[in-house]
Amino acid sequence: MADQERKLNAFPVFMRVQNRAVVIVGNGEEALAKCRLIAQSSAVLRVVAGAPEAALARWIVDNGAEHIAGKYEAAHLKDAILVFAATGEENLDRRIVSDARKSNIPANAVDRPELCNFYTPALVNRAPVAVAIGTEGAGPVLAQMIRAKIDRLLAPSLGAAAILAASYRVAAEKLLPRGNTRRRFWKAFFSGDVSDAVALGDLSSARRAATRLLRSAGDLQGHVALVGAGPGAEDLLTLRAQRLLMEADVIVHDALVPEAVVAMGRRDAERLAAGKRKGCHSKTQEQINALLVELASRGKRVVRLKSGDPLVFGRAGEEMQALRDAGISYEVVPGITAAFAAAADFELPLTLRGVASSMVFTTGHDLKGQSLPDWAKLAVSGATVAVYMGRTVAADVSTRLAEAGLSPDTAVAVVENASRPDARLFHGTLNDLPSLADRDDLDGPVMTIIGDAVAGANLEKSNPLARRKAAIAA
Repeated sequence: MADQERKLNAFPVFMRVQNRAVVIVGNGEEALAKCRLIAQSSAVLRVVAGAPEAALARWIVDNGAEHIAGKYEAAHLKDAILVFAATGEENLDRRIVSDARKSNIPANAVDRPELCNFYTPALVNRAPVAVAIGTEGAGPVLAQMIRAKIDRLLAPSLGAAAILAASYRVAAEKLLPRGNTRRRFWKAFFSGDVSDAVALGDLSSARRAATRLLRSAGDLQGHVALVGAGPGAEDLLTLRAQRLLMEADVIVHDALVPEAVVAMGRRDAERLAAGKRKGCHSKTQEQINALLVELASRGKRVVRLKSGDPLVFGRAGEEMQALRDAGISYEVVPGITAAFAAAADFELPLTLRGVASSMVFTTGHDLKGQSLPDWAKLAVSGATVAVYMGRTVAADVSTRLAEAGLSPDTAVAVVENASRPDARLFHGTLNDLPSLADRDDLDGPVMTIIGDAVAGANLEKSNPLARRKAAIAA
């Protein structure tokens, strides 16, 4: 089963523990660790420990926990909402878990996942905000590493901001309509003047800023972000692109953008396919321009998600002009273009000291005209050429570059689905390039890189481009 299709065996929930008893049975370090964890909540902590180690004994006294000194008995679990068995003795832990289950109390046995009804997460605490990281007991160290990263991302004042937000919730629900308006109010609340004032400890200024924001929140302004989705792998998306996807009301995406990338947007965001794939145009460019203007005019925050980089063969210029003409605010977020991803797959340097000091990006279609484009001459002089969407014109590219004087032995690298797990790599020479057009097994986007710098590529995972042709000839 693919990773994205895996199911959780333990579903995360947040239990109400305020003024409820949580029982921890044990007298050593593991029991102390659970005490410290549960002490971050408002639960009533009950520790069953006949002869607690010194550190645990001090902690119990310092934190006012209930201490039951003596051997464990099932009666110690009375009225508990959670139970932790941390004795280090397997038989005793099993008995504690069994007693808890008889009373319908969820139980956790430390370091014994097969006995657990629940797993304790690695916790990032910004009360009342909490982030819990779990691995179903498979990797506690991994959970702690993730927790450390998240802890650095979340401001210490986040909890105070959340408490302040709670005092505005009723007013926001009364004054602001559900949907875009309310969502944007809360986004601005947690990312603008209000949160800044809370971070400085100035709650009076924070309340004034929140009140101003509430009064002006009904004035919605649409916005369009032209976002580069990168070459296909979702983990090559920029952080800014990911943030905008989570803020978008509508995602207008190209056909070449994988579903895994589109799915990184908000679950309730409207998704509109704009097509624009070779031989399958669901919308014309003019229709896409009009759609972006219409959505933004209705106050929507729109992400126009384009494969690769918006400014490289993405027709972003036409979309930006349409938005400018309509007075719509917009921004451009760069993405990793396919040429860079293909070069990375091949580990080939696009520029190489003493070999190639310039680059050409082209679709190859301009080679089909009568006049030879200037960049063909650059290829002859040593530039590395990256040809986008060039499978069907491969023969034309090869012929015209040869006519321009490029050696038929010039190295060529071809990548289908660059950056993705299903990427396929091929290598050969300019003379082999026409065979690319005959490969009907290549149905993904293809990138071709031509030039002397390609000779430095790592061919370990690549197949000869002309092999199929040779096999047919045989």
